[in-house]
Amino acid sequence: MNKYWKIIITSCLIWVTPFTTLSTAQEESSHRLSIDNAVRLAVKHNPDLESARLDVKRSDARVLEAWGYAMPSVDVSGQYAHFIDKPVTFFPDVFLYGFMKAIDSTIPKPTGKLVPVSFTPSFTASASVTVKQLLFNGAVIVGVGAAHVYSQLAGDLYQSKQVEIVTKVRKAYYSALLADEALNLMRSSLKNAEDNLKNVQLMRSQGIISEYDELRASVGVENVRPLVIQSETNYILALDVLRNTIGISSSAGIILTDSLSFLAVDDTLSARADELLPELNPSISAVRRQIDLNQAAISAERSNYLPTIAAFGSYQYQSSMNNFNFSTNDFYKSSMVGLSISLNVFQGLQTFARVQQAQVDKRKSEEQLNSLEKNLRTALHSIAGNLRQTRKRIEAQEKTVEMAEKGYKIVTTRFVNNAATQLEVNDAQLALTQSKVNRIQAIFDYLNASADLDQLLGRLPSSALETTEN
Repeated sequence: MNKYWKIIITSCLIWVTPFTTLSTAQEESSHRLSIDNAVRLAVKHNPDLESARLDVKRSDARVLEAWGYAMPSVDVSGQYAHFIDKPVTFFPDVFLYGFMKAIDSTIPKPTGKLVPVSFTPSFTASASVTVKQLLFNGAVIVGVGAAHVYSQLAGDLYQSKQVEIVTKVRKAYYSALLADEALNLMRSSLKNAEDNLKNVQLMRSQGIISEYDELRASVGVENVRPLVIQSETNYILALDVLRNTIGISSSAGIILTDSLSFLAVDDTLSARADELLPELNPSISAVRRQIDLNQAAISAERSNYLPTIAAFGSYQYQSSMNNFNFSTNDFYKSSMVGLSISLNVFQGLQTFARVQQAQVDKRKSEEQLNSLEKNLRTALHSIAGNLRQTRKRIEAQEKTVEMAEKGYKIVTTRFVNNAATQLEVNDAQLALTQSKVNRIQAIFDYLNASADLDQLLGRLPSSALETTEN
């Protein structure tokens, strides 16, 4: 081999090797992401879903708080006091004269003036325990049940958010697959156009075809090239949307492992969708819980007409001394138990007005439920129609692609044998590309519609359920 060629080849290897190594390293650091893995990651990392999960924990804490109002309360207190300046009580000296005369016979006769007298010891100490148990309070009883309903409502809202996020992830993944398929299709079209151009140039050099045919072939290549660039940009944007929906870093590399393939929806599920919708849709369940909460609010307001009954008891140790020399024998105990009953007789019609407001809120929730069910049924019928339509489109486009591929092979063979024009080749190439685009678009539309159907019925893939259980 010529030494100059050796130098050129060695230089090329020096320049190419680092880029090859970098590409390999980037591929190794990228995540191989299937649609099931994408759903698992979203359930773990999506910020909106994490917020809904925290709401569930807060609602569970509210249930415990509601039970706390029905449990006994125990208060322990202690006090020590030293009077620097004792409080005094004023008495007329006439009341004190007889007592003081027995002690001191020289005391002057009373004049009717007020004399300050203190009966307060210098030091006091006390400790007490007070227990109170609510025996009956309508608001507390209703509140415990309402707290459970609120917890269930938070669970329904979490499920609704989870189904929504999973649907978004599935659609984002399908969009990325569609962008990938479109990119591959454009690259394949560009390669076909470039191969056709090579054949045209060869035939032109042999004088078989005219310069015009060569120009048309060149224009065909240049028309496809920007489509490839646009498809690359669309694919990058689709991956960014997928990362954001999952909740992972925007710099994380992704390699899609699934393909945009047709997955038929269970016909039994489609037939029973109308029946299953009110039972499985989490949004409908959430509004029903809201109606239950409204009913609990009505009961809670009405409970203000009822009495509140509570039992209480206290136990106390106390002592008072004029010097700080307490001992255990100086403390005296006292205890008591009792029952308290309170009943509001009149609050200026406030309770009546609050009951009416709670009843109006319940009626509003019932109207909201009716409207939601109608809208969801309309959406369900639209999705069912889309599934039927896109399935027929897929079947039709499969046949169209087969015919377009066959036509393209025929016209290219005829062109090589100088029996067809470059215009016919371009038309066949365009027809083949369009038929493939229509096929993958139909599959994409069908998968999107199936994701919408699962969202309406509150269905989650097994990957999301596994993550939730863990």
